[in-house]
Amino acid sequence: MSKPMQETISLHDLIKVVRKRFIFIIGTALFAMAITGVISYFFLTPTYKASTQILINQKQTEQFQVSAQDIQTNIQLINTYIVIIKSPAILSKVIDILELDTTPALLEKKIKVETTQDSQVIKISVNDQEPYRSVDIANTIVEVLQEEIQLLLNVNNVYVLSPAVYLENPIPAKPNPLLNMTIAAVSGLMIGVGMAFLLNYLDMTVKTEQDIEELLGLPVIGIVSPIAETEPNRIKGVLGRIWRRG
Repeated sequence: MSKPMQETISLHDLIKVVRKRFIFIIGTALFAMAITGVISYFFLTPTYKASTQILINQKQTEQFQVSAQDIQTNIQLINTYIVIIKSPAILSKVIDILELDTTPALLEKKIKVETTQDSQVIKISVNDQEPYRSVDIANTIVEVLQEEIQLLLNVNNVYVLSPAVYLENPIPAKPNPLLNMTIAAVSGLMIGVGMAFLLNYLDMTVKTEQDIEELLGLPVIGIVSPIAETEPNRIKGVLGRIWRRG
């Protein structure tokens, strides 16, 4: 009776499998990177990002000293302003001014409004397929907000810190082909290694004496060397000479 075969994988076995399937693993990574590069460069539409920053104060004042209570009150108003910025009351006017072929709901998806904790500064970012249009939308939102906030809240407390600007050579915010290709290469390596181990696990062919020992659980006591192609011809010649002599 043979002992049950115990399947253990050592570091040497791992390295052996990787070396054996090295070309396959690298090929998988290169294939994934190439496919991702083609999709990123030729099929994904680039989008450009423009941002502007505004400061929100509770009220306009000529005093230079502002109390902590005033600052806390201003911070509590931030969430209200974020809702107002992305509301149809603002976005509809932006669409009319810029004559955009879109709706407030679709335009809202292009806009991201964020603020840091305990800050009165709001950052408005706009993503669009045209770099100039993203700048126009961001700046127009601020202009409309400054006008509408006086009617909605009867205050004039929106100040522009840094408007969105036009760039000579704008770089798309999305997609990032190099980043996508790097992620694809790493993912391809992981998939390639996984498939290499799977193929090695499913490969039941016997190739070496070590495979026989692992399969049967018995030691190998002898090896038959392969016979060269010219060996059968030499044997036939010897037998032929012996036959003629006989």
